[in-house]
Amino acid sequence: MQEFQRPQLMGIVNVTPDSFSDGGVHFDTAMALAHARRLVEEGADILDIGGESTRPGADPISIDEECARVIPVIEGCRDLGVTLSIDTRKTAVMAAAVAAGATFINDVSALEYDPDSLAFVAGSGLPVCLMHHIRDPKTMQDNPVYDDVLKEVIAYLEARIEVCEAAGISRDLILIDPGIGFGKTVDHNLTLLRGLAEIRRLGCRVLLGASRKRFIGTITNEPIAANRTAGSVAAALYGAAAGADILRVHDVRETRAAIDVWQAIEAASF
Repeated sequence: MQEFQRPQLMGIVNVTPDSFSDGGVHFDTAMALAHARRLVEEGADILDIGGESTRPGADPISIDEECARVIPVIEGCRDLGVTLSIDTRKTAVMAAAVAAGATFINDVSALEYDPDSLAFVAGSGLPVCLMHHIRDPKTMQDNPVYDDVLKEVIAYLEARIEVCEAAGISRDLILIDPGIGFGKTVDHNLTLLRGLAEIRRLGCRVLLGASRKRFIGTITNEPIAANRTAGSVAAALYGAAAGADILRVHDVRETRAAIDVWQAIEAASF
């Protein structure tokens, strides 16, 4: 398993009208490209470009609509010198995105939504992130219940890793994401954050996406997602300390500064 010298920052580029935090802000291609460039200037190592909202209650969109949103943005980001990730559940969108320049696949359904996605990813030879989820985004926050959320998430991810390996996807190309906010209560999310080190024992790199999510707003009494930067940075730092390899964030500049200071403290000699 490849080790990063520091957590990689995955900047979020939502080309959607309805994402929970910034839906509509970067929906225009030109605005999305400007946002992407700004994230790279702020220190993003990866850009995660998505055209279909997976916020609680979101409705799916067609393949054609999703491609129309993301492909021009991917093409426009190819000269930025960072990894381009496609955030999608659909094989046809994955294929179009890879042809346009994406080299990382981020699937919130862990390659379960589209029956052709396993074979496509295996044939692509590209890294893929498998995220834990329950149900569809439309209903995932309708009273999610677990007997032991950490054990159940680990068991699910372990099973999906095995399925992917059986399909021909090398383990060193598989990343795992506990799915913070995807079918979880505040307590579920906190338990998973506390258990990141155990999740990492599955032997795959870990991606953590906690940025601006509702549980942070609940804890900090902040209903506006865009105002949850401080809480998001705190969650990111906790995740980094627990061994998260990639931090998926909206606020790249602030997260980069916090990690730089944290690592300087860790490296200081006396």
